[in-house]
Amino acid sequence: MIIVRLIGGIGNQFFQYALGRNVAIKNNTELKLDISGFEKYKLHNYGLNHFNIVENIATITEIQQFKPIWRQFFPYAENTLSKFFLPWYKQNYILEPDFSYNPDIFKLKKNAYLEGVWQSEKYFSDISEIIRKEISVKNEPDGLNQELLNLIQRTNSVNVHIRRGDYASNPKTQEKHGLLNLEYYINSLKLIEEKVRNPHLFVFSDDIPWVRENFKTDLPICFIDHNGIEKNYEDIRLMSSCRHHIIANSSFSWWGAWLSNNPGKIVIAPKRWFALGSLDKKTTDLIPSGWIQL
Repeated sequence: MIIVRLIGGIGNQFFQYALGRNVAIKNNTELKLDISGFEKYKLHNYGLNHFNIVENIATITEIQQFKPIWRQFFPYAENTLSKFFLPWYKQNYILEPDFSYNPDIFKLKKNAYLEGVWQSEKYFSDISEIIRKEISVKNEPDGLNQELLNLIQRTNSVNVHIRRGDYASNPKTQEKHGLLNLEYYINSLKLIEEKVRNPHLFVFSDDIPWVRENFKTDLPICFIDHNGIEKNYEDIRLMSSCRHHIIANSSFSWWGAWLSNNPGKIVIAPKRWFALGSLDKKTTDLIPSGWIQL
């Protein structure tokens, strides 16, 4: 079997699932999901249960085959020692080596436990139709979300995601990720107006009061924050239904854009994904070709 560790927000969970699914398919074996980390992780909940994924939850016994108790205290010990004897992709407990795309993961030919973020379309581009089908919401939208969905589908809709939340309130998170400035959104809107006739903006944010105060435009606009974190799957459905996208430095809005099936979609993404310049050097595999970086 292949076990993949799920942790982080829903966008990270999508990346982790997509990588694990592809590795399992290529090895003609079963994928299982380790969601045990959410027992102590308080920032986000496990959220893939709202989607049409292949959902097999790994048991503690299955997880401990690959990740015994001592690894909780020395998580990188074996990885450090065994690299002198085995390449990382030949181990059975695999920690993602770095943030860039590592194709050697597909050389894996045995049971394994996968831990990392795996943030690149290249890990699953060859099974993109499978991933799009499985990362679709199970339930039908409720009344308000259906009304918004109808409006999105009959306009030249533009998904604008403005991420603040812990990016603004948590100093450590802000130091790592950084907040996008308004200039990025102003320049993105100028480009959208040049390329899209009669754009209609649908703004998603975890801080709509701040956005209303600071995000100024004469374009028709809808502000969306009614779903909250408990129903973030509804926001993913609304985002991905938009024709065009201005995303934040957030895996959540990355997926909102990627899941869009509009063949002529324009996706604008920030050049700087992290606040720390050293991390930016590793993001070349994060943004799909065809997306515009500003």
